[in-house]
Amino acid sequence: MSRVLDGKWVRDQIQEQWKPRAASLSRQAGLAVVLVGNDPASQIYVRNKEQACQAMGIYSEKITPPDTITTDELLAIIHSLNQREEIDGILVQMPLPKQVDSRAVLLAIRPDKDVDGFHPINVGNLVANIPGPRPCTPSGIIELLKIYEIPMAGKHAVVIGRSDIVGKPMALLLLHENATVTVCHSKTPDLPAECRRADILVAAIGRPAFVTRDFIKPGATVVDVGINRLATPEEQAAIFGENKPRTVIGDVHPVQVVDAAGAYTPVPGGVGPLTIAMLMANTIKAAEAHTVGR
Repeated sequence: MSRVLDGKWVRDQIQEQWKPRAASLSRQAGLAVVLVGNDPASQIYVRNKEQACQAMGIYSEKITPPDTITTDELLAIIHSLNQREEIDGILVQMPLPKQVDSRAVLLAIRPDKDVDGFHPINVGNLVANIPGPRPCTPSGIIELLKIYEIPMAGKHAVVIGRSDIVGKPMALLLLHENATVTVCHSKTPDLPAECRRADILVAAIGRPAFVTRDFIKPGATVVDVGINRLATPEEQAAIFGENKPRTVIGDVHPVQVVDAAGAYTPVPGGVGPLTIAMLMANTIKAAEAHTVGR
């Protein structure tokens, strides 16, 4: 029987680890979240972040400009937040409206306040394994593997997906844990065969139930980063058959993974909670750096 890797339980462990550090600061850590427009999914994510801040004793501020905002107007907001000493972390919720230059906005955030770890300076620090904020989802996955005592050193890890947010930083973090890492993508020939070599398989491609048992080496650890919604009963039946269906699934087939993997993260309740937990950790670390000597 495969083991379920409970992201909510790991989130709680991470929060308990970081709460004392937040409480020991000379002032309250501060996180500003910029939410442009009224995207329902983004609103849910931001609400969850606000709740996590409250639980951790972090000051949370939400800025909600309209979806008609220009790049220059949004850059002015970022510049203002960069100057405020009580704000340790700045997070711009993606996606942004089409008329906004997302790259310019991310570059405008001060690297020491970039709690998402997306600024090129912080990406360079990740490549060189220099301390700095790490992207929240991949770093949360590393914490999950450590807390469940799943060895990474000397293991073969395969990452499906090469995005700047998950795939690339995930591969680098696994390399820093001394895993041998293969990054796969849409141009990889015989993808199932590559994945079957993995002791640790991380799926981050945004395609529902794409990873079937044919991709999974028996006993492997499977980490499912995907969040996909099944819109129709027919889609649900095609995946779950007579089993109780769900509308939200990941990139890994939720039924077949149970039989094939040695351990796996469920969707929901697996990787998702870890992302926000690591955002809190990054904010507290930034506040510690900002309050030294003050």
